[in-house]
Amino acid sequence: MKKRYPFADLTSCDLVIDATYESNRTVKNVAGEPLAPLTGTGNQGGFRYCGPNKAPKLVVLYSTLAEPNWPDALDEENGVFVYYGDNRKPGYELHDRKAGRGGNQILRQSFELAHAGREGRIKVPPFLVFAKGEGRDAVFKGLAVPGAAHLDPSNDLVAVWKSVDGQRFQNYRAVFTILKLDVVPRAWITELQRGEALGASCPAVWRQWIATGKATALRAERVTRVRSKAQQLGDQRQREIAEAVHAHFSTRPHAFEHFAADITRLMDPNVVSIDVTRASRDGGRDAVGKYRIGQSQNCVTVDFAMEAKCYRPSSGLGVDVMSRLISRLRHRQFGMLITTSYLGDQPYKEIVEDEHPIVICSGGDLAELLISKRGLSSADAVRTWLDQTYPATSLPTDLQIL
Repeated sequence: MKKRYPFADLTSCDLVIDATYESNRTVKNVAGEPLAPLTGTGNQGGFRYCGPNKAPKLVVLYSTLAEPNWPDALDEENGVFVYYGDNRKPGYELHDRKAGRGGNQILRQSFELAHAGREGRIKVPPFLVFAKGEGRDAVFKGLAVPGAAHLDPSNDLVAVWKSVDGQRFQNYRAVFTILKLDVVPRAWITELQRGEALGASCPAVWRQWIATGKATALRAERVTRVRSKAQQLGDQRQREIAEAVHAHFSTRPHAFEHFAADITRLMDPNVVSIDVTRASRDGGRDAVGKYRIGQSQNCVTVDFAMEAKCYRPSSGLGVDVMSRLISRLRHRQFGMLITTSYLGDQPYKEIVEDEHPIVICSGGDLAELLISKRGLSSADAVRTWLDQTYPATSLPTDLQIL
């Protein structure tokens, strides 16, 4: 069972990765929120901080991890956290404090300091990441620092445009690294509240980041890579999006192949080319592509083959689909399966156990890409976008009518 801390103990307990910190269930207003007594910050909003806005002593980032228009996300395998700022409605400038509690100002300042050498990093407040638990409970997800190893300083904090009811506005998309630390000691929280960031209880991993700028990420390898049907299809919203995609292409499987090729490019910018082949007798339509490893001036490319299946999300794919894809892989190639459905247990186990180099992009994965990369947060939005981008009257130029 997960570690749980009752509300009465919140002023004295440590912060433990994935532990739950309980709210006061006898109090129905914000006074029963757990993060204020736990961290000394405010008790409302996604940004909560201790100390003045211009120089916070510590910052809490709180997320439901389930808001469709602002898809905050924690990549537990790589220790990377994506968080959207607090300018979430039209009519406000990117850094307007009236839109929130000054969270975007804190993001801009913290990321600038993080890239300004040791003298800058020493002024960056520790970021404590929490996710929504049951009811008003909060789950601790880790100690974070601005930036990530795979991003340069110009790409870890980006102002993105959003549109609501025809009104456009900007908000930040911030990328953090969760540091390799299983427990944030209470003694350090107390020191931070006094303004002593590098006090006696400061964790070594935080000192290392201040001194070198190198963030040692908390990476958590999955115990098993065989995902269940439920895991592949995702939540209700993802299922509805996959249903919308299936309905749009259900009578045009060849057009779905082109859509799947676009999804493959969307999945990874290192896909440098992908070409959809001509229709085969069984109505299937494969694609072949090249994937770049390294920088443009010193890269190598690896060939891959893509198989796309526009199946109803409730209809799983069997062994025959995987056998077909595996048979088409040559030496030093890998495969991609793009589907609106899911891969059954038996073929999934076989490709994992036999270590076949195949990437499974199931219905839930496909939906998440449209949400996070295209900003399409509902099935209705996806339908409108599909009608505009892949209209039913259009056909690929190389399509053969059988």
